[in-house]
Amino acid sequence: MGHTLSKITLAILSTTALGIASTASAQQPEPNDVEVIEVSGIRGSLTSALAEERNAPNLIEVIQAVDIGKLPDQNLAEVLENVTGVQITREAGVGTGVQIRGTNANRTEINGVSTVGSGSGRSGIAFEDVSAAIISAVEVIKAPQAKTIEGSVGGTINLRTIRPLSLSDTLASVRVQGEHSSLSTDGITPRVSGAWGDNWDTDNGRFGVVVSASYAEQDVTAFRPRVDRDNSVASDSGAASAQAFHFLPIQFLNQDYDNYEYETVNFAGTLEWAPNQDTKLFFDAIVNDQERREESSRVQASGVSDLIDVSVPTAFETVDFGSLDGVDLGSIQAALRGVIPVEEGGADPNLRFSSDTNSRLTKSEIFRLGGEWQGERLSVRAEASTSRSDSTTPSVNTTLNFINPNAALNSSNENGTPFAYDLTGGSLAFGIAFDEQNAPTPAQLLDPANVVLRDIAIGRNVTENAEDAFRVDLSYDFYWSAFTTLDFGYRYSKASSLSDRITSNVGLRRLADSPRGNLFADILTAGPDNFNDADGRSLYVRDFLVINPELVASDPDAVIAALNAAIEANNAITGSNRAPISSPTSQVNAFFDIEEKTDALYAQANFEAGIFRGNVGLRYLETEVNSLGNSVTEDDDGNELVTQVVTTADYDFLLPRLNLVANLSDDVIARGAWSKDIRRPNFDDLSTSVSFSTSPNPAVAIGNPGLEPEEVTSFDLAVEWYFAPASVFSVGIFHKKRKDLHVMRQIDPYEDPATGYRDITGPVCEQGGIFNPIADINVFGPNPGVGVCVPTSTTINDTGETTQKGIEVAVQYDLSDFEDELGWASGFGVIANYTKQEFSGGEAVDSATSRANAVFALTTGIDDIEVTARQSLIDLSENAYNFTLYYEKYGLSARARYTWREAYRSTDFGSTSSFPWGFPVVQEDRGQLNASVSYDVNDHLNVGIEAVNLTESDVRQSCVNEGALLCFQGLTDRRITFGASYRF
Repeated sequence: MGHTLSKITLAILSTTALGIASTASAQQPEPNDVEVIEVSGIRGSLTSALAEERNAPNLIEVIQAVDIGKLPDQNLAEVLENVTGVQITREAGVGTGVQIRGTNANRTEINGVSTVGSGSGRSGIAFEDVSAAIISAVEVIKAPQAKTIEGSVGGTINLRTIRPLSLSDTLASVRVQGEHSSLSTDGITPRVSGAWGDNWDTDNGRFGVVVSASYAEQDVTAFRPRVDRDNSVASDSGAASAQAFHFLPIQFLNQDYDNYEYETVNFAGTLEWAPNQDTKLFFDAIVNDQERREESSRVQASGVSDLIDVSVPTAFETVDFGSLDGVDLGSIQAALRGVIPVEEGGADPNLRFSSDTNSRLTKSEIFRLGGEWQGERLSVRAEASTSRSDSTTPSVNTTLNFINPNAALNSSNENGTPFAYDLTGGSLAFGIAFDEQNAPTPAQLLDPANVVLRDIAIGRNVTENAEDAFRVDLSYDFYWSAFTTLDFGYRYSKASSLSDRITSNVGLRRLADSPRGNLFADILTAGPDNFNDADGRSLYVRDFLVINPELVASDPDAVIAALNAAIEANNAITGSNRAPISSPTSQVNAFFDIEEKTDALYAQANFEAGIFRGNVGLRYLETEVNSLGNSVTEDDDGNELVTQVVTTADYDFLLPRLNLVANLSDDVIARGAWSKDIRRPNFDDLSTSVSFSTSPNPAVAIGNPGLEPEEVTSFDLAVEWYFAPASVFSVGIFHKKRKDLHVMRQIDPYEDPATGYRDITGPVCEQGGIFNPIADINVFGPNPGVGVCVPTSTTINDTGETTQKGIEVAVQYDLSDFEDELGWASGFGVIANYTKQEFSGGEAVDSATSRANAVFALTTGIDDIEVTARQSLIDLSENAYNFTLYYEKYGLSARARYTWREAYRSTDFGSTSSFPWGFPVVQEDRGQLNASVSYDVNDHLNVGIEAVNLTESDVRQSCVNEGALLCFQGLTDRRITFGASYRF
């Protein structure tokens, strides 16, 4: 049935962008009823997006490119940050994670085809792997229809490319840019992108082709200092450092320099052929090839805990731990400034230099072949697709011990270096205490003869993910009924994930076994000396040596050969019989190959009656999972026996879904939606394989083959007021019930409160954790060596039900209607949104470590206290907002966007993967300002400049609670991109 639309509405509808298939179910008005308003640029893209959102039968959000290859941001995650209810997380300042309505459990599609990622997760391709330059529009489906593929909790993200048969003119454009990072030492990196497309009418029908491609290099840097103060000195301990009050001493210091260099090639191409008006065939190809090279370094002050009874801080601060689950944890003094000296004997702070080169080389491919046929009442659409992602993660990670020539030596390959620290002003700063008598000089720090090889970890891990799918969708037109059409279809998919960890690890602890740096000086280089560039700190370690990360990337075999030659030469000098570094081999106990087959059927009735329209339907699915892993045992003679083990599981779900739209007036729409969905477990969470690290800190992940999919029931209600062209004010609420939520259970090994030691005898850890036979004992035992109990982590289904609920408010408006009154000022416009959300329920808890409980015993006076906290949803901010001010007139286009999100729990805390104090850290409130300006020189040429993190906003992370103990910082760069685009 038809309904009357206002001129405002018609103006919006008339500007729908090229290539976007309308989902409107309302009748189209007659041409003479339409007031056509031609718009382009920012306002045009906003108007087109609003038209699509308004016409949709379900709740969606759309962002369209201002021009070909010109979405609002260079990074797709940052593009999505413009959407109401979406927040993002960043790695070294680059957007990598997207949370929709507080959750990471979402799906990413390209042109409606499932994508697969480079890891074992379920969300799809990584946003840093796809250039925004090849994407014409981004769609976020917040309320699914029955035809929507299952698997998302927050929403489904669909990245759309250009459709050639929708082009009205030949498309040809090119864009050239350069990017500069404020913290990088490598200068400007290039970006080049282009697109071409056209269509032709022939005797055999209409043909169309579009190709777009991009090449980009990116150099991003972040500084991440870390200070551990998770130990205690009691006032009555009798220690030389004891004060009249309890306090937290320095336990560990780390100067983490993160650097990632990206080289990304993206290609997207589409062929379309319409032999007649009723038939269309299409083929899509999307190829992404990315190299992410890591050239990071860490300067560590280890063994500091040996000095907690000796080192006396010169200043303290009060730390209030707040409360967890209603338990007031009290407050305590903490070391703020001081010097950690070198003592005689084995107790000393050690200086270590690490080079981290955990690179990722990923090639992703998506191919789709299909067709559409439109009969008198029946339409059919069928397609077959395949998605692939193959990754290798080459790495040669090394640690060097600095041997201070001014301090005593023993048989171990480490000795003491004095440190000074100053944490005042919220800056986690430390460096060499050069005023101490036995301090090394800068020249000694850079002398290869003063470093020895300590650790080598080589990786050649392989991950292969794929999904093959076939689907057929049919629609039958009723004509006469309030139920306008009946959609029904079938989808078959086969997803697979293979992981093969190929590693080799060497740990050297005796000085006689450890070659000095002058034996491999040709592969050493000075580390970055600009750690003060972000905040101007004066206290940091400026002079140090690392194994050249660029050489590791270009010729890792040469690096290994040089180290083996050094080991051989050292053996000749010291008489050691240390074996050379072996080639990496597959770790059979870490291998898994999982295959998942799903059959899905759906039926969906679309309706329109009076002011109401929408759809109601059911989606039914059956899934079978087969997991292949290895069981490693020993025979009576101690020989390793490897047996392949296959575990199977199956499940089925019926998912009802309802979407209702009511046109309350010409320009006011109300929406309601109710749906059920599932979230499948990550592949590695199902695997029974186990992989060990050489570090004693990371938890060993133990899979759970009995893990069930989450069940999600969602309700949405929203009102949208389209009060002017390109303008809207909307308010919405959402409510999600999650059953069998996937949560992590970490079990920490017992640590003696007095010594901090763990069980190092194995093979069973009676008091928690798992025995890791290759982990460095480090500070967790009295003597150097390998083999120690470490934490375990397992993903389980929460036995309780959880709730996510929230409210979303958005407004979009510009002054273009007031051109006569305002003149040049009529080019201004604003976009703003605010999200308030809450998480509650669940029964899974995190537990404090034994060392943390010892601290809490001092702060609460409860000797046997065991602190726990109900798990919150990771990466969920309760409050977040975006505000964008833009200007577009006289060929000038400018945009400034400020994004703010409230504190949230995070598992991204750098240089360690175990929970500090037993809990995820709290990432404190943070805002970021991005801006861009461009100018149309003429109808073809546009020049512009863009800035990301204009004010160099930093990241602050606290342990235990928000605003409690500052333990991590993230000092991120400002990135400036400048260039020009030309449209032929």
